[in-house]
Amino acid sequence: MKVGVVVFPGSNCDHDAWYAITANCGHQADFIWHASQSLNNLDAIWLPGGFSYGDYLRCGAIAKFSPVLKSVRQFAQEGGPVIGVCNGFQILTESGLLPGALVRNRGLKFICRDEALVTATAASPFTAALEKGAVLHMPIAHGEGCYVADDRTLDELEAEDRVVFRYANNPNGSLRDIAGILNKERNVLGMMPHPERAMDPLMGSTDGLGILRSMAAAVEAGAMLS
Repeated sequence: MKVGVVVFPGSNCDHDAWYAITANCGHQADFIWHASQSLNNLDAIWLPGGFSYGDYLRCGAIAKFSPVLKSVRQFAQEGGPVIGVCNGFQILTESGLLPGALVRNRGLKFICRDEALVTATAASPFTAALEKGAVLHMPIAHGEGCYVADDRTLDELEAEDRVVFRYANNPNGSLRDIAGILNKERNVLGMMPHPERAMDPLMGSTDGLGILRSMAAAVEAGAMLS
């Protein structure tokens, strides 16, 4: 599997993602600069965490205008797997690839700690190697990680089994404990916790490996799960 890690000005988890993909999982990873308009025959795209464009205006609000996002949208529309982590999740909502928004944490403070996540669905190309209900431990590091959406959108996410992860102990006030969601086609995942920081025993958890293993299996199968 060849994964493109998009790098924006202000990204700070791009090398973490690259290391997790290559060293921890044995796949190929290439950095894709935000001004690039070519994705170089990638199998998957990773939008990493950080502070793209300094988080001016809103988190992800400027990144959605980057030239690379046009290619990312086309890649997603063609069924390619896209994962956005933390700031990457914010960029996905700002660009319209995922519904809802990420706003200031309930306590108005930056939170950086390990959290327990409940796997809400295994019916996705990002969680097929996991079991529904499995509890995973991954770190969070965000000031704007509270997921919000109108009731109609939330009900739709629930009805279509598009909530991927929920917080066991909601740290930021996210509605319905949501920590990660899918698009309608189920090939775009946005999540606030950092799986790339939970793929090496030295980091205290390897629970993030299941996400990349699921993606690799979906890519190898030649079609996204639905």
